[in-house]
Amino acid sequence: MTENSGAARYAEKMKRVMDAVELRQPDRVPVAFQATFWLARYGGISYRELMYNYDKACEIARRALIEFDPDLFYPVHATTLGPLSEAIGFKQIEWPGHGVGDNQPFQYIDREYMTADEYDDFIFDPTGFYLEKYLPRIASAFEGINELPKFAGLYYHQLVANMRHFANPGLVRSLAALQKTAEEALKFAQSRIEFHAEITALGFPLTHGTITNAPFDYLGDYFRGAKGILTDMRRRPDKLLEAMEKARVLLMRHALSAAKATGNNFVFIPIHWAPDSFMSDDQFKTFWWPQFRKMLIEMIENGLIPVCLWEAVCTKRLETIADIPPGKAVYWFERTDLVRAKEVLGNIVCLRGNVSPSLMTTGTPEEVDASCRHLIETVGKDGGFILDGAFGIPDETPLENVRAMYQSVRKYNA
Repeated sequence: MTENSGAARYAEKMKRVMDAVELRQPDRVPVAFQATFWLARYGGISYRELMYNYDKACEIARRALIEFDPDLFYPVHATTLGPLSEAIGFKQIEWPGHGVGDNQPFQYIDREYMTADEYDDFIFDPTGFYLEKYLPRIASAFEGINELPKFAGLYYHQLVANMRHFANPGLVRSLAALQKTAEEALKFAQSRIEFHAEITALGFPLTHGTITNAPFDYLGDYFRGAKGILTDMRRRPDKLLEAMEKARVLLMRHALSAAKATGNNFVFIPIHWAPDSFMSDDQFKTFWWPQFRKMLIEMIENGLIPVCLWEAVCTKRLETIADIPPGKAVYWFERTDLVRAKEVLGNIVCLRGNVSPSLMTTGTPEEVDASCRHLIETVGKDGGFILDGAFGIPDETPLENVRAMYQSVRKYNA
């Protein structure tokens, strides 16, 4: 494959994708490739080896992309975080060979990483809260970082004199552990940069340049935990709303910076707390949607393209989440009926998804083909659709079913 053909393929795929995003009819329905530990199955290795071997993971992903020829691909390094997670002593997940079996996917550990009485600390000084309390709770390399001087409020000779804190034994150990972590992080980053450059040259666009979260999900998943965030809506709603406003600013700062650094305007947003079953419509319209809509609008105004993965069933939310500028975002639905979503959102957003995981893992290639054809010919009608699994390719999917999915877009027309 020559450099020129790679550039031409990249341009062709991006035009196809952008036609769909901007609600035009593309030459055919584009298809995305998002796989995590399925790549280990495809490459004949363990999940643990995929997590720990950058070169092997890249080799397998390269082979898969060349075989299936998708229009977008998910960054493979999302499942190569084993060495880096181990180096930092990450406590929020268990991963293959580290807390779960060598052939089990990583598991998030839902805990209260910020207590209810610490909202004020987070709201007043998020950086100080991170250094003093949050970081030591989520990663062992940070245990001792809370012995840093309390810089805010120090000045002149007081600032100079407080440098003695850098001799504290706990801080010395933490800084040494973080330096070791940084060395691994550089290896990780170099592998990712080189692979993305290679795959881009072959003509494959990335699904996104960075990831962010909705403010409610950010606080619920990574700070308060499931029990805490659901309790906070009733016991301390004002504090929750104030913290979400602060979180929105922080999240947007990082999203804008990362998108600029990568040169990729797609921002992936996995959504965990919006499903119909988690909160009432009134709660959704009070606690979840307003801050997230502000984020979407700010991203769009800055030329970014939000790619929102609405997990589980969000049928009750469709009319509410339609309130954004048309042709500027992608809504990827895991289990929501895409035909219904097309009726409500067809003139607003590009839809993505949603071949059933159970069908992908237990069905026949003929059944997968029929499901894809249905989505292409109904949801893909008049444009605005990207074919994908409900949440990418399930780890247990037979190879023949994956092939059927990627062949379908070349067989059927919207």
